[in-house]
Amino acid sequence: MPIYEYLCTACGKTTEVITVGTGSNEAVQCSTCGSQDVAKKMSAAAIPRMPARPAGKTCCGRDEKCGSGRSCCGM
Repeated sequence: MPIYEYLCTACGKTTEVITVGTGSNEAVQCSTCGSQDVAKKMSAAAIPRMPARPAGKTCCGRDEKCGSGRSCCGM
């Protein structure tokens, strides 16, 4: 379920709205002041981060590749 953020132009507060399905036709209201004068904010994508590996090491932590044809870890 996507979460959208809306900025209230009346009070300046941000409201988060969880939608079901591809979108919602319901009017969005500010959760602080109740105004419907809101604008959808551009949200940053959540991207998982891999832990950093030491310089010169493979993703497995080895000094040399493990020899598989796909990657150093056989993934």
